[in-house]
Amino acid sequence: MFSLNVPLPPAIDRLAGDLHPKLTGFDRVRERHTLVCKRFGVEDVRRGERDRGDERGEGEGGEERGGDKPVPPRQEALDRLRERLRRPLAPADPFEVAVTGIDVFDAPRSGSRPIVYLTVESDGLVRLHRRLCAAFGTVEGIEGDAYVPHVTLARGGDPEPGAVADLVETEFDPVRWRVHALDAWDPECREVAATVDL
Repeated sequence: MFSLNVPLPPAIDRLAGDLHPKLTGFDRVRERHTLVCKRFGVEDVRRGERDRGDERGEGEGGEERGGDKPVPPRQEALDRLRERLRRPLAPADPFEVAVTGIDVFDAPRSGSRPIVYLTVESDGLVRLHRRLCAAFGTVEGIEGDAYVPHVTLARGGDPEPGAVADLVETEFDPVRWRVHALDAWDPECREVAATVDL
């Protein structure tokens, strides 16, 4: 339903643009880049209702999906998620992030491979991710201990022999910035639905 993302500086788009000519042969080259801190599903929103003891019907005014419990309308779901984020984010301070290189997932948990991505170094981001996983649970195989902060550049297809190795060996000056807020991303509407200050 939503993800909590780290806002990226313009330097990341410039870097991705510089690398774009090396991404031929991949099925999907990302035009919009994200750095996911934590993903949230419908159950994360519903859990907030149960935590409050809300008996009005989980998602009054919501829609039914295939016999599941009603899904709350988008704004209501976002408001509930923001409320649930308040406690785990309360002790979080702004943190440093650095994009330092390029790497590859040869065998991703799902979807096409390979995935070429910008590597991200940030102890503060990893600590925040773990705190959110403790509060909300993890998406198996990609969160918790398996979490690798990254910015995807491209995935899938049949890149020329040596293309992935060439990308991984590309050198550039690290891109560093300080994160003061996180964005709640709505993939259905493909937009930032809210910003949460740290």
